[in-house]
Amino acid sequence: MLDSARRTPSLLWPSIGTIIFVVVVPGTVVVYVPFFLSDWHVAAPFFGLRAVRWLGGLLVVCALPVFTDFILRFVREGRGTPAPIAPTRHLVMHGSFGYVRNPGYIAVVSLVLGQGLFFGSTAVLLYGLGVSVAFHLFVVLYEEPTLRRQFGEEYVAYCRDVPRWIPRRRRRPDGGARASHL
Repeated sequence: MLDSARRTPSLLWPSIGTIIFVVVVPGTVVVYVPFFLSDWHVAAPFFGLRAVRWLGGLLVVCALPVFTDFILRFVREGRGTPAPIAPTRHLVMHGSFGYVRNPGYIAVVSLVLGQGLFFGSTAVLLYGLGVSVAFHLFVVLYEEPTLRRQFGEEYVAYCRDVPRWIPRRRRRPDGGARASHL
């Protein structure tokens, strides 16, 4: 009889792959490029309003737990990585994925835009808008068709229940609100 360690695939390789992916891809998008564009120099706040700087900081602070949930769920629930070269074996649908299909992309864009607002950097804000357009095109042209092929009707049903970009509470088939697990 197989022990539980043999029946349950190890999380070692998905964890290592996810760490490498996070350092290289989101690390570049969220850390290196905004630093290159702004030198993380705090300029005057947009429109002279300190509230805009606070909004940027709030975006960053709120995006971090969403991003953390995203990467942990890819490893634990999906048994894979966010990288297309080492995808998940299971469709990830819980936690932040219960409210929106793309919480990782939303978190990354929020981290970039938050930095742009916090540092008062037009260059970082424009970069963040470009990143959001690139993410949308990647999701629509590559990711969604790939997930549809990989997970079939399970993914189609998930798409019917959970929006792509704008989070909302999930609905039960009878129309009543259903709380998702975060």
